[in-house]
Formats: sequence, structure tokens, C-alpha cells
Amino acid sequence: MPKSKRNRPVTLSKTKKKGKEQKESLVNAIREAVELYNSIYVFSFENMRNLKFKEFREQLKSSSRFFLGSNKVMQVALGRSVGDELRPGIRKVSKVLHGSTGLFLTNLPKEEVLRLFNEFEEYDFARTGSNAAEKVELKEGPLVEFTHEMEPFLRKQGMPVRLNKGVVELVLDFVVCEEGKPLSPESARILRLLGIKMATFRLHLICRWSPEDFELYAGGEDDSDVESS
Repeated sequence: MPKSKRNRPVTLSKTKKKGKEQKESLVNAIREAVELYNSIYVFSFENMRNLKFKEFREQLKSSSRFFLGSNKVMQVALGRSVGDELRPGIRKVSKVLHGSTGLFLTNLPKEEVLRLFNEFEEYDFARTGSNAAEKVELKEGPLVEFTHEMEPFLRKQGMPVRLNKGVVELVLDFVVCEEGKPLSPESARILRLLGIKMATFRLHLICRWSPEDFELYAGGEDDSDVESS
């Protein structure tokens, strides 16, 4: 009888080695990119959607490069102090790398970058645990958007429904979600069935560095904190 793969021992030294190699690869890639591009931006993101981000990255790959990874590793790549910074003043970029952030290195003009990031906005279905953007309440009566085959599934989601002459009917008013409150798995499924998209994937610029200057945008660290780093 063949041995189960689940019971095979995992050598921790191999996993640690792989992790170290990935970190070193990221550090080297960032350092090489710093030499190729004129400006470095730090951006934050909310409601990340990998497919949409990949499309945006592909759109700009001829002139720019994105990096997402461990903030600490990206800080090491750039340098965190005057003594180890890769280029003069670049430690200020490291200072604002925390939370859901990434690096954007580019040769595009500043005005073009600002326009691209300000215009970027993608709507999608909200996931379990995210906060509802609005209250959604279904009123008692027929639910014509659902077929009769869906009635058992809707009941499993906690909806008070029944079949009335082959039509799914809500026997009581039903609140799917409350504004500002986390979505349950059931609420997220119902919103998807209703076609209601509550999540907005956005990118926000935090700062810009170039060999000539450093700019901190709204929502970034306090200027004095960055300057003193």
C-alpha cells in the first residue's frame, strides 16, 4: 500500500532555504529596478483583486514595475537609514512602507502617474468579513430574480422563503446586511446572487521619490516624521 503524502516529513531547513531565496530575489530585483527607473512611488490598496491588479500591471509594464511583498524585505532593499540607503533620500520611501502597501517604479511623468492612480477603480462583490457599504433589505413578497430551484439554497442562507405556485416568495421582510457591519458568509452569497457589488478595489499614492526631490501625498506619514528618519 503506497504511503500517504500527508504523512511524509517536511524538512524545515528546505522551507527556510526557499523562503530566504525568495527574499533575496525580491531584494535584488528591487535594487536592480531602482537603477532603471526615474521615480519610486509607494501606494496603498484596499479590497485587492489579483486579476484586476494583474491587468493594471500589464498595462504599464513597458514603462514601469510593481513590487508587492514583505514590507520589511522591501525596506531592506531600499535601505532604512542614511548609512545603508541605496540612493540619497530613498530611506524616506522605506519609512512609509507599512500595512497594505507596495512599490511602483516608473519612467512615466508624475502627472501621468497621478492620473492613472486617481482614475483606477474596480467594483466587485464584497467578501465575507468586509463591511457592508449600505443596508440591503428585501421586502415580503415574490422574488422574481430567483428560480424555483434556488428555494432550498436560499433557505439554507437563512432567508424566510417558500414556493408559491412555482415562484420563490419571501414570507417576511429580510435584512441581508446592515451598513458598516461585517458581512457573514450567508450575506456575501446573497449579495452575489442579487448582483450587488459593494467592494471597490482602489490604489492610493502615498509618496513619490526621485533623485531631485521627495513628495508626501495626503494620507501619508507626517512630514516631520519622514524627514527625521
